[in-house]
Amino acid sequence: MRFIKFNQTNGRSASPVPGFGGRVSQQGLENELDWLFGTALTGFAGLSRGGQFPVDLFEDKENTYVRAELPGVASDAISVEIVDGALSIQASRKASSGEGNESFARLVNIADEVQADKVSASYENGVLTVTLPRKEQAKPRKINVSVN
Repeated sequence: MRFIKFNQTNGRSASPVPGFGGRVSQQGLENELDWLFGTALTGFAGLSRGGQFPVDLFEDKENTYVRAELPGVASDAISVEIVDGALSIQASRKASSGEGNESFARLVNIADEVQADKVSASYENGVLTVTLPRKEQAKPRKINVSVN
């Protein structure tokens, strides 16, 4: 199995981006440090940041896998759909304050070579795993090279 990528929930990097002339501005560095220490103190896997959650993508020869961490969510409160070439994952759970529900959503772009009618999902110990099987023509094939 090969790890494709990890999607941070807010898409930021831990390193400051240089500005004009290759220098890092003082204000930009302060903002990045504030973000870095803020995420370290609140935890990277928390679900409370803007209604999103971390997602990992893996692939092997036959399938692509999307793994999402959804702790405290009941299996009947999870919705998985393929919409316009993207995998939509929506979930909700009771709010920690006890009043109302918290909703979470994530949209993951998927390749066109996925067999949409054979997609499956399983939920175990707070981790949702969606299996996206590849179409036959998209699977890698070994080609023998002949020598004349």
